[in-house]
Amino acid sequence: MNLELAGRRAIVTGGSRGIGLAVARALVSEGAHVALAARGAQALDEAAHALSALATAGDVAAPSSAERHPHVIAVPTDTGSDDSVVAMVSRVIDELGGVDILVNAAATPNTGAGFPEEQLEAHLNVKLRGYLRCARAVAPLMAGQGWGRIVNVSGLAARHTGSVVGSVRNVAVAAMAKNLADELGPSGINVTVVHPGPTVTERSPDGAPLPSIGRYVTADEVADVIAFLCSPRSVAVNGDAIAVGGGAPGAIHY
Repeated sequence: MNLELAGRRAIVTGGSRGIGLAVARALVSEGAHVALAARGAQALDEAAHALSALATAGDVAAPSSAERHPHVIAVPTDTGSDDSVVAMVSRVIDELGGVDILVNAAATPNTGAGFPEEQLEAHLNVKLRGYLRCARAVAPLMAGQGWGRIVNVSGLAARHTGSVVGSVRNVAVAAMAKNLADELGPSGINVTVVHPGPTVTERSPDGAPLPSIGRYVTADEVADVIAFLCSPRSVAVNGDAIAVGGGAPGAIHY
């Protein structure tokens, strides 16, 4: 299936590693121009260099623009800061000419056992408010051109207990996305959520129960779903949350 992404201009936050990097790789492979946004400048530069090499390897979709290969840029960004997000979007406009796609994947990582509840506000600022900052910054551009896609990477903690912080921040992202979908849909902008479960990234999940497919999903497999949601082909999906964890055994969602 041709996802019709060649020549589209995308921002991927949290794009230096993990699911964010896998999404950026999938978009570049489809011929999209990609701006990687993350806090760590060194990891960001390394990721952009690797994707630039992919973009010039000759095995990506031909862009619809005059450029021969997709363009990849690295933009150090703190999505927890209003000023940083505004500056990031401004630079992307200058270098890529606009924004068609936003994939929100930046979040404060869990560095210990669980998410301590005293860190709730910090997690909400980066994940929930950070996603909203980025969406609000690009929405006028997308509305002006009559088309856009915003995909928010949340998590299956939204659907089970065990962590107040993990559940609250992910449920909040889904609620935000649905509100934005209803608001922006008439302007041609679809807004969706994906809920990954334990996912193989640079590291394998440690001790998490296996999903119903019998193995952990990889970051590239999550990215395949997100790439579809970024495409014009996904117009029938708006405001919904899609689980991409390989299937939670025993659970029924309808």
